Amino acid sequence: MKRFSPSRLGLRARGRGAAFQNSVTVSRWAESSDAEAAWDRARAGSTRWGWLGALSGALIGLICFAPASWLAAGVSAATQQRLTLVDARGSIWSGSAVLALTGGPGSRDSSALPGRLAWTARPSGLGLEVVLSQDCCLHGQVAVRWTPGLGGHTATLIPPADWVGQWPSAWLSGLGTPWNTVRLGGAARLLSSGLTLESVQGRWRLAGGLDVELINASSRLSTLDTLGSYRLSVRGEPLDVPRDSRRGGTPEGTAQITLSTLEGALRLSGQGSWGLAGLRFTGEARAADPNDTALGNLLNIIGRRDGARSVISIG
Repeated sequence: MKRFSPSRLGLRARGRGAAFQNSVTVSRWAESSDAEAAWDRARAGSTRWGWLGALSGALIGLICFAPASWLAAGVSAATQQRLTLVDARGSIWSGSAVLALTGGPGSRDSSALPGRLAWTARPSGLGLEVVLSQDCCLHGQVAVRWTPGLGGHTATLIPPADWVGQWPSAWLSGLGTPWNTVRLGGAARLLSSGLTLESVQGRWRLAGGLDVELINASSRLSTLDTLGSYRLSVRGEPLDVPRDSRRGGTPEGTAQITLSTLEGALRLSGQGSWGLAGLRFTGEARAADPNDTALGNLLNIIGRRDGARSVISIG
């Protein structure tokens, strides 16, 4: 019979105990490493979410409290510096500014309206509604609703009544030549019961209509106290009008333009269109009395002289 000494049994027991202890140690080390890796991942994820939250909060704050000067810069860039918001105050959501016309980059011509134009913007469906007011010129509060769409956007004018506002004609002198030469007097009134301007993939459509009336117009180029009163009408057709029923076979989305004389010594008339081909207009100016020499200088400026009349051609 084989004998085992107690010392050998102790060594074997201790060996098995050490092996078990080593395996437990390795297992605990692996668990600790996994826990540490999981903690690192969780901490990295928390850091990313924290940065994302901070950036989102900063972006929301930037949008909510963006200064009105940003809106002024956008309007100036969109109009090639011809329409400017001077001394803009407040934010893009609620602010005011002085509305001015200029002759564009490098021009010294400028003309500002009295008082301040105030605006308030608020969400409206998927878009925005901007409410405008100006004591000198706008008839109450005028709303403009902007709605984005697939590949374009829509702007809708919502006037408080049939007439939107009235401005001094002399304001146009800020645009430079030829307005600063003609130097109109009188008032310009904008009338509309509703107007929608839609842009889809670079194509424009005007639905509804508007009238611009020059009331008691005058000019420093004439010795007459008053030249007369005139109306420029713009009428658009909806896109759902069948092509074969459009006026004169005009292309889809084309707006018709008509110039007429309401009364006065200077007679203005003309017709044109605005659409995919741009602005096209042909008209004429003539004196009601062919022997009236008081309108000679003005007729030379308005267009190309052809006998007693002056031909106006755009586009």
